[in-house]
Amino acid sequence: MYDCKFLLRPLFITIFFASIPMPVPSFAQAQLLPEISSYTQQRIDEFAEIPAERQQQLKELSAYVSKKQQADQTARLTFICTHNSRRSHLAQVWSHVAAIYYQVEGVETFSGGTEATAFNPRAIAALRRCGMQIDSDDSQSTNPHYSVRCQTVDKPSALPAVCYSKVFSMPPNPQADFCAVMTCTQADGACPIVQGCDMRIAITYEDPKVGDGQPEEAAIYDARCAQIAREMLFMMSHVKK
Repeated sequence: MYDCKFLLRPLFITIFFASIPMPVPSFAQAQLLPEISSYTQQRIDEFAEIPAERQQQLKELSAYVSKKQQADQTARLTFICTHNSRRSHLAQVWSHVAAIYYQVEGVETFSGGTEATAFNPRAIAALRRCGMQIDSDDSQSTNPHYSVRCQTVDKPSALPAVCYSKVFSMPPNPQADFCAVMTCTQADGACPIVQGCDMRIAITYEDPKVGDGQPEEAAIYDARCAQIAREMLFMMSHVKK
């Protein structure tokens, strides 16, 4: 007679491992610049630090991406904050990196504000410290356009993202069929309705500008950058392929 405990054990192991995101093939990591590949792995190792309530919000966003994939449609994510200077740019960049890392096809990321200012140099510096290659068309402009590169491979999808401050409803941001992700409470309150979006969700972050001019300025920006990277990676890891 067999002991039923041993018959059930393989099923338990299968169920347990099914709940863990599958490892990424090495070639996917190799597409990222080496420093960024190492940085993303560190953030993935911190998934347990994300509170349960926040994990649920991120899974709602991943479900939106999954639904678009299943319908063979492009998932367009527009991250919105008040000035489109810090958090929305960080979320745009890291959701793009996360899609590359987890090989999630058909995702386009954008950012915008309720008003246009400029991509803050402190946020740019934080991304550079992660390994991003960032160049400007005119650093003396009031609103420079920045080319942000995270990949090593030479193909159209590896072209650098062009980041600059803009109102969320302005081109090249999508005008319809996109998810509006509110990254700050002020923009969330100011925009109860985002015209054209087919989903609106608030995933807000504390503004790192609280550290501007303080001795801990870089540390505060690095912490916010790491939080956003961690959460965008967590979100993409749950997209059903």
